Amino acid sequence: MLRDKPRVSAGAKDTPPPSVTTLVIDSATDACSVALFAGDTLIAGDFRVLGRGHAEALVPMIAALPGRGRASRIAVAVGPGSFTGVRVGLAAARALALAWGSDLVGYPTLALVAAMARSAEGGQAVGVAMTGGHGEWFIEGFGSDGTSSRPLASLVPHAAAIETVEHIVAGNQAEALVAARGTGRALPLWPDARAFALLAPDVLQADTQPLYGRAPDAKLPAGTV
Repeated sequence: MLRDKPRVSAGAKDTPPPSVTTLVIDSATDACSVALFAGDTLIAGDFRVLGRGHAEALVPMIAALPGRGRASRIAVAVGPGSFTGVRVGLAAARALALAWGSDLVGYPTLALVAAMARSAEGGQAVGVAMTGGHGEWFIEGFGSDGTSSRPLASLVPHAAAIETVEHIVAGNQAEALVAARGTGRALPLWPDARAFALLAPDVLQADTQPLYGRAPDAKLPAGTV
């Protein structure tokens, strides 16, 4: 029987026991990936850089996982990233959580990129630079403990290069940022759901509202409530 609404995990910040299965959905950027975990052990996953077509690709990717991806918990990237990609992932996660009665948690896209970079670099501080909207880049800094050390911002490339102070920069705009800055080392990375276990448990959040990273372009007319 279907539940009235998806359950939000009260223990979202706890490390899941091996008996907990987690379906991870990440479609917030040009990359689209899914993964199925038992505890922190990866069972299966898929990763593709699509650019477009996330809505058509995502459900078949989930269905190709063992058990058609069914899990007791669903974790979804909430952004920032592509407006369409973020909403496609959230819509799929919420619909499946409703149908399966699964717990539902979200995580920031840049936090996963940072976790992947820190794993590759032995836990060093890292800056993340990803494509934003209107020619801007999403940037954020993460300390050696994995927590955010500079807040998320959406800036034009020149300003992003000035604000990003970490020697190691990860993300799909990492090489461009390091070149613009003239110093540092770039790790060109896309977020990958298969790396979900690298995230610190306290990064997971019960709030699955989209994180767009910049103010909306459209404004209500004056006098509109």
